[in-house]
Amino acid sequence: MKETKGLINAVDRALRILDLFTDQQPELKLTEISKTLNLHKSTVHGLLRTLAYHGYISQNPETGKYRLGLKFLEKSDRVLHALDLRKIANPHLQKIANKYGESTHLVILEGGEAIYIDKIEGHLAIGMYSRISKRAPIYCTAVGKVLVSEKPEWELKEIAQNQNYIMHTKNTIKNADELLEEIRRVRELGYGMDDEELEIGLRCIAVPVRNNTGSIVAAISISGPTMRLSNKVLPEVVDSMKKAAAQISSELGYQRD
Repeated sequence: MKETKGLINAVDRALRILDLFTDQQPELKLTEISKTLNLHKSTVHGLLRTLAYHGYISQNPETGKYRLGLKFLEKSDRVLHALDLRKIANPHLQKIANKYGESTHLVILEGGEAIYIDKIEGHLAIGMYSRISKRAPIYCTAVGKVLVSEKPEWELKEIAQNQNYIMHTKNTIKNADELLEEIRRVRELGYGMDDEELEIGLRCIAVPVRNNTGSIVAAISISGPTMRLSNKVLPEVVDSMKKAAAQISSELGYQRD
C-alpha cells in the first residue's frame, strides 16, 4: 500500500478526480464523481472549478458533464517531445562519453531553468552537480547560456534580470550585464562554457540542438575536470560536440541552409 503521510488533501482529491476519466468514461457528471470518491458535491464542484480554471477540466455545454481539458494535450506534447529527443540524442551522448570518458548531458529549457533529461557517465566521470530531472539556473551553467542564446533581446534582458545571482566561485557571473555579455559571446561562438563557475576544478562545454524550424530546443554538454577538459583539448572537444549536435538536429528534421 502506498504511503499517504504528508499528502495534501486538496491536491490528492484533484488528482483522484482526474484519474476517474478513462476511455470507457470520457465524461462524468458531478454527482458521479461525488459518489465514486465519497466527497460532498460542493467540495467536488470547487475542485472541478479550479481544474477548469487551469485548463485541466472542461465542461460539455450540452450535457453538463465534465471531461479532461486541452491542457493535457499541451503537456503530453512536451513529454513526448522530450522522450523522442532522448531516444535520438542518447547514442550520440554515449559516443562522446566513450570518447572522452567524461559525463555528457541532454538538457531542455522549461520555466526559465535548465532541466537535465538525460545523462551518460564515461569511465572517468566524477560525481557532480548534474542528475536527471535536476533543474539548474541559466547564469552559471553552460547549458543554460546555450538554451537562451538566441532569444530576442527583450527576453534576454528579462531573463538576466530575473536570475538569483549566487557566487558559487570567484568565476561565477555576478549580474545581468555580465550575463548578457556572456550570452552574446555564446551566440557568436556557437557554444557555451561553465568555466569553474559552479565548482572550482570543474568545466562544462555545451552546444545547441535544433529542431526542424531551426530553433534551439535542447543543449548537449560534456563536463569534467579542467585538467582534462583543458584549453589544449578545448577546440577538439567543441568540434566533436558540434558534430554530435548537428547529427541530433538532423535527425530532428533540421536542414542547414
